Amino acid sequence: MLQRRLHERVPGGAHTYARGSDQYPEGMTPVLVRGQGAKVWDADGNCFVEYNMGLRSVTLGHAYRPVLDAVRAVLDDGLSFTRPTELELAAAEDFLGLVPGADMVKFCKNGSDSTSAAIRLARAATGRDLVAVCEQPFFSIHDWFVGALEMNAGVPMAVRELTVRFRYNDLESLREQFGAHEGRIACVILEAATATAEPAPGFLEGVRELCDRHGAVLIFDEMITGLRWSAGGAQALYGVRPDLSCWGKAIGNGFPISALAGRRELMELGGLRTDQPRVFLLSTTHGPESVSLAALRAVVRAYTEGDPIGTMEQRGRALAEGVNAAAGELGVNDHVAAIGRPSCLLFTTKDADGSPSQPFRTLFMQELLRHGVLGQNFVVSAAHTPDDIQRTLMATREAMTVYRKALEEGSVDRFLEGRPVAPTLRRYAAPRRIS
Repeated sequence: MLQRRLHERVPGGAHTYARGSDQYPEGMTPVLVRGQGAKVWDADGNCFVEYNMGLRSVTLGHAYRPVLDAVRAVLDDGLSFTRPTELELAAAEDFLGLVPGADMVKFCKNGSDSTSAAIRLARAATGRDLVAVCEQPFFSIHDWFVGALEMNAGVPMAVRELTVRFRYNDLESLREQFGAHEGRIACVILEAATATAEPAPGFLEGVRELCDRHGAVLIFDEMITGLRWSAGGAQALYGVRPDLSCWGKAIGNGFPISALAGRRELMELGGLRTDQPRVFLLSTTHGPESVSLAALRAVVRAYTEGDPIGTMEQRGRALAEGVNAAAGELGVNDHVAAIGRPSCLLFTTKDADGSPSQPFRTLFMQELLRHGVLGQNFVVSAAHTPDDIQRTLMATREAMTVYRKALEEGSVDRFLEGRPVAPTLRRYAAPRRIS
């Protein structure tokens, strides 16, 4: 079994925790071999309509032809050199043309490097050590963030104590942190919005004002909102300019590229136009390789010449309306629902008491998989067709029929095969430890 072999060679059986087998029903962890548009095929030849699309990194669809053509066009010219290329300048200019709140950009390979570079830059600029992090799921694989998680083995306590938390849409919780740590907070980092949480009126403006008043750097994590909320990210949509912003995922449509963008006076601290001690900002061998920069330029063209976000919102609305209508017809609408921004939909899975339930979530995913739908949510791409949506609605109806039976019995025991999925970043491998 391929999954078993993966566990023998790769810790956790996957290179990303969210892709792990413990995040899917046991015995139903397809190992994929290819994708096209919004469909993927596994090693056994099964075809699925896929959601979440590469952890939200693929907005234009798998194997999107214009991006692949742009990549192929640079392959014969070499990929990595000892000096910058003309392509680096063109990619930087294209990217900054999308982002009204940024003057300069540095490219790298993953979002964690981008956010961690932003933290280092903010600390250098302010001479402070504390980081105020919004209570949102994930910002980095590095110690400054991981130390605040339950899964924080290996992070020294001294590092953990440098991160403080505040709540989204709760200005008072941030104000309290500034008061409790007067003159010590270097920066505030948050996602301006999430799939299920829009900024309350005045919240982002209030965060901006608090940062200005206390001399802290404001950082927006645009990994998900960038090119999914708007081409210019949350900062363009909501009209609040951060000092620094961190990008990844959709900017390469699956190709490995991320970016740190921001105000010139901050970014130059990592350059050659400063008399201040220089910041080790980002310096990566593969940050400027040609393939991903070419992919980024093709993505920018797709967003300037077309309307991928409009398509995602249209498909997401159709999916949500269909799922919720079926849930109502089957009498499970208090338990299963498609919720959130149409371009970034989630599904709820509640037990008979109306409480969020991992066993019921696993049952729902199990039945979706049985009927050709792969996903931990309903996050669409612009490649999802009306036929894909209809196929998903048919699978959802079948899944909810089984779900209703489990609700009537008050338990998933007779219907769920194997153990439920487990929280991704938990402290111990149990309850999904494997032998």
